[in-house]
Amino acid sequence: MVIKTEEELQGIKKVSEAVALTLGKMKAYTAIGMSTKEIDEYGRQLLEALGARSAPFETYGFPGYSCISVNKEFAHGVPSDNVNLKNGDIINIDVSAELGGFWSDNGCSFVIGEDIQGVQHLIDTSKEILLDAISQISGGVRISDIGKLIETKAKKAGYTVIRDLGGHGVGRSLHEEPNGIMNYYDRYDKFRRFRKDSIVAIETFISTGSTFIETASDGWAFVGNKGGFVAQHEHTILITSNKPIILTAANGI
Repeated sequence: MVIKTEEELQGIKKVSEAVALTLGKMKAYTAIGMSTKEIDEYGRQLLEALGARSAPFETYGFPGYSCISVNKEFAHGVPSDNVNLKNGDIINIDVSAELGGFWSDNGCSFVIGEDIQGVQHLIDTSKEILLDAISQISGGVRISDIGKLIETKAKKAGYTVIRDLGGHGVGRSLHEEPNGIMNYYDRYDKFRRFRKDSIVAIETFISTGSTFIETASDGWAFVGNKGGFVAQHEHTILITSNKPIILTAANGI
């Protein structure tokens, strides 16, 4: 969406703070031995206390209130009583919600306990690339140039990017134009540019080897086409004529 009034600005700020605080608290709450369903239930309580509604639950009939993905599943993971966290697991929590007619989205990957799978560098790289990409976004910047930045930095760090997932516009619904803010350079995407005063969710999908998604047997979760691990980080931002404003900064990413 494009912000046109102070009321809209305050509305998007409020829902962004709600999803960011929820994500931050869910991350701090997460511990070895917990089921992903327990974490999701905690997230539901947090969102409801803030007056917000889970976006995936409301929009897609998703069987959970947040997407919680573990190890080889890296996105759209379904919270389950049967998935109990172990020392060294990599987990991704993605929280999106609606509040007062406005929508916002954020997510992050992190390690539970010790980094016995050697994924901390991947996670750190994903986070660093996200923040670097966001710092380069302003009104008029070509969308494909941000994809090029993400891909270039991922390759330099020894990783690949997932090429069929990316960021998106957000605000009056969960997914809006511009859709397809990708993590790679699309040489055919010559004309689309970020618009001043618009709201977008920027997210990285940095991988140890996979480049495309495959859907798990439950019909929801995503895994990489070549296996390995993927780290995701996401912020909702307000684009300005200078540096963007990170609306979900309260999540601590």
